[in-house]
Amino acid sequence: MSDEQKTEAKAEQAKGKVKETAGRLTGNEGMTAEGRADQAKGDAREAKEKVKDIFKH
Repeated sequence: MSDEQKTEAKAEQAKGKVKETAGRLTGNEGMTAEGRADQAKGDAREAKEKVKDIFKH
């Protein structure tokens, strides 16, 4: 996994976690859902890069 892609995936996951937590604290279900979606995007990006790494070797 390239360092840049890894960093982007981790940043997306962290951003999602912050949004989800903020949404829960404020009772904002929309923000909570956005946070979960951002985390899922980060997870998917990370998984894609791992698959690419497997096929490179």
